[in-house]
Amino acid sequence: MWPQHRPGGGGAASASASQRAARRAGGGGMESVVFIFSLIDCCALIFLAVYFIITLSDLECDYINARSCCSKLNKWVVPELIGHAIVTVLMLISLHWFIFLLNLPVATWNIYRFIMVPSGNMGVFDPTEIHNRGQLKSHMKEAMIKLGFHLLCFFMYLYSMILALIND
Repeated sequence: MWPQHRPGGGGAASASASQRAARRAGGGGMESVVFIFSLIDCCALIFLAVYFIITLSDLECDYINARSCCSKLNKWVVPELIGHAIVTVLMLISLHWFIFLLNLPVATWNIYRFIMVPSGNMGVFDPTEIHNRGQLKSHMKEAMIKLGFHLLCFFMYLYSMILALIND
């Protein structure tokens, strides 16, 4: 049944009541599926960021050579790009504007970084240039920032998923 209108409950209260009514009509399960998928994807991106940090620190400590490090990391650049792009588009389609706008700069940066690889390079991570001009430090800093970002997103998706499941 439709919720009753409460006097003096306009604004956000009536909007949330109409959203609950729309969910009961059949659209509520989709929101929880969106956040469950986003949470799983975010976990994969967290593990990927940790893998990048470990591999780059192994290169920094000379446990592995530059060629094997870059080939390991370049193998995961496209899956990272796709995983983040899927979540960003999913938030756009599901009309979660704040989360979409939060994800957009990181997704744009991943795409820009992938497109702007010079023609002679092996990939985003190039063994001939990784020790030049502090690129190793900048790659490490980028991986740390992404780890922090994905941890923030993880808790945001977890909270949103719990909220969506409770409201269903």
